[in-house]
Amino acid sequence: MTEGTNMTESDAAGKDVVDAVPAREKRQEEEAEAEEEKKENGESKGAEVAAQGADEDAEFVHPEGGWGWLVMLSAMWCNGSVFGIQNAFGILFLSLLREFGSEHDQDLRFKTAWVGSLSMGMIFFCSPIVSVFTDILGCRVTAVGGAAVGLVGLLASSFVKSLGPMYFTYGIVFACGCSFAYQPSLVILGHYFKKRLGLVNGIVTAGSSIFTVTLPFLLSGLLEKVGLQNTMRVLSLLMFVLMLAGFTYKPLLPSKVRNTRTGSCCPPLSQIFNINIWKSVGYRIWAFGIPAALYGYFVPYVHLMKHVEERFGVDANKEVLLMCIGITSGVGRLIFGRVADYVHGVNKVYLQVSSFLVIGLMSMMIPLCNIFGGLIAVCLLMGLFDGCFICIMAPIAFELVGAKDVSQAIGFLLGLMSVPMTVGPPIAGFLRDRLGSYDVAFYLAGIPPIIGGAVLCLIPWVEARRKRREKEEELKKGQDITQKMLNYEAAQGDVPYKTGDPESVL
Repeated sequence: MTEGTNMTESDAAGKDVVDAVPAREKRQEEEAEAEEEKKENGESKGAEVAAQGADEDAEFVHPEGGWGWLVMLSAMWCNGSVFGIQNAFGILFLSLLREFGSEHDQDLRFKTAWVGSLSMGMIFFCSPIVSVFTDILGCRVTAVGGAAVGLVGLLASSFVKSLGPMYFTYGIVFACGCSFAYQPSLVILGHYFKKRLGLVNGIVTAGSSIFTVTLPFLLSGLLEKVGLQNTMRVLSLLMFVLMLAGFTYKPLLPSKVRNTRTGSCCPPLSQIFNINIWKSVGYRIWAFGIPAALYGYFVPYVHLMKHVEERFGVDANKEVLLMCIGITSGVGRLIFGRVADYVHGVNKVYLQVSSFLVIGLMSMMIPLCNIFGGLIAVCLLMGLFDGCFICIMAPIAFELVGAKDVSQAIGFLLGLMSVPMTVGPPIAGFLRDRLGSYDVAFYLAGIPPIIGGAVLCLIPWVEARRKRREKEEELKKGQDITQKMLNYEAAQGDVPYKTGDPESVL
């Protein structure tokens, strides 16, 4: 009787185990159906898209060439044509004075100088807006549209008969078009290159050095033979070619800004203005450290020629100094662009720190050069490390915020750079007028780059600390998940089998 009872209990326990399996499967099926229903209602759509985006990032492999080489050449033309024309404004400046008055008219010189200053400032000031358009419309549409606007602005400037409209056609329309064409040329490179991104950025940014060295000779000949208006029409051809070059910007990474819930063509405001980039402490340091350094960075480039005239006389061959800066800047972009590919992660920041340190010291050395040869040596070093600073801007942005957020990261940085670029040189000019020489201005101009470089040294430490903390959190999360799985298996599997233990029969 007792044996029969024990056998009955064992059979019942075995039946419980058998019944538990289909019950568990049924419960899993019900959960799967509920999840599918949620997806149909759109409740889990955001999580699904986010997971899909993560999978795309994990699977995406940069071509490191192919069509990317043509994209690189197009971006190189963009940098060359945009900043080549901007840097050659000094040649156009004298022609504008003769066209609208006299080159000896001090009041006209001041008003005409603002045309070039407004144009350069607008290129950087518009960058945050350009980054939003790049995220919404893509690199190709933004670049082609910007080049078309620049073409219209430059072509309209060739028909202007007074200085007033030139502020609008050249200082605003042409400059805004250049801004919309320029920034996508930096972003699109990250779609095709990762391991070679430093070298590619070096080649692309070297385009501006090549155009800066060669374009003044071309402009001087054109101005002498065909006049100012026809010269501007010839320059419009550069913008037309730039518009064609923009069509090569075929995107490979998916667009980040889109309405994931409704599929509407109008994305939500939180996606248009990306605040994720400001959550990165490293990016915040970078975005404010570089503008702080630029308060003195551009002072030598603006006032060096006038200082040479005062120190060595009007007949001094000061154009050689500009050529030295332009040539070594191009060489520096190629060299340090390649070096950046071998520097791990955000340690690329140390290259920018070294460039700021050298440029700050060279700025302080300018007043101490009493022989022209010493000034040439200073300009050679200054140009070399200027190329270092410029060519690794985009690679550092990719390291700090990632490929999806890099457009607005670069845009906001360039926008912040517009302030010191505009304010620094006038302050130096004010000091010269008050003190009678540029010596103090150059000494003070060397301080901000050194301070800004010191601030940037914090970025690798901050990023290393962040990655270490994230790794610890992932490890802890993995341990918690493992523990929960063990507890679940113990609760689901151990209890039924323990009830039906064969030892209970004896």
